[in-house]
Amino acid sequence: MTMQNDTVKVLSQLTENLPVGTNLGLLHFLWMLVSGALLASRGALFPALKSTGLSDGETRRAWGAFRSGQWSIRELVRVWRTYVKEQNEWVVHRIEGYVPVTADLTAFWRPTLKNCPSKHYEPAAGQALPAVTMGLVGEVGELNGQRLALIRQIERVRAHDGSEKQLWADVLKQVKKALADDEVLVVDAGVKISDLHTAGVERFVIRLAVNFTAHRNVLPEYNGGRKATYGALVRPLGRQGKKRYLPATPPDETVDWLVSGRVIVVKVWRNLVLPKTVPNPHNKIFDVYSFHDPAYKRPWLLATPVKLTY
Repeated sequence: MTMQNDTVKVLSQLTENLPVGTNLGLLHFLWMLVSGALLASRGALFPALKSTGLSDGETRRAWGAFRSGQWSIRELVRVWRTYVKEQNEWVVHRIEGYVPVTADLTAFWRPTLKNCPSKHYEPAAGQALPAVTMGLVGEVGELNGQRLALIRQIERVRAHDGSEKQLWADVLKQVKKALADDEVLVVDAGVKISDLHTAGVERFVIRLAVNFTAHRNVLPEYNGGRKATYGALVRPLGRQGKKRYLPATPPDETVDWLVSGRVIVVKVWRNLVLPKTVPNPHNKIFDVYSFHDPAYKRPWLLATPVKLTY
């Protein structure tokens, strides 16, 4: 009961400054969301609202407040962020002086929705399924010892362009505007380094595909014949090609850490550029790190333009 009362108290603070009528209805709607009532109703809103103890009239008003009330998700996010940051238990994470800001896509699955504007890959199904895709951005911290990303931005997929490429472009555009000098964007392999460059995001850490390759930002030494146009190819991880094994490029640096009794080996390649990039001092360069942990079969491959220390 105490947890329920605390949750209602928080939701009340989020909605108390909304117009009369919208505030109470949206409070009921938000309580329905966090209570988990949608799970039992399999996403059906009216049965979920009714199951929380609302009368028929209160159910209709909650739906009306959500559908056409005077509120915006941006304002709710702003109020929520203010509330969390005022809590003494909120601790912002900093790594080498930077606050990690994470961005990713999530989806509300709509398998029977006609003309669904977008699809999202579902690993369990092995294919992309109809869904309303959302982009989420938040800085990483912890509250009462629980790590979480404090939401700062929500972007919905465009109705006329349901591609995740366009949604990522919209998300990164907003990230670029809000990213502070002491913040670094952290993204998964769903976005590419070229996308970050296009958006103008200067500080990032990105997980790479295991077959990722890059080039040096300097031309190789001339040994006769046709002069090279691009820098030497760098392949951080070796892999089996169609006809032969493609070995990994020797790293520029290697360091190891002892973590929980395991030796983590980190290999580093410095001052790289994307493939087909002609070497130039003004190019956007980055470093690649491969983390080899004996507890996992595959190494963790990351890239960042931020100069990290060990």
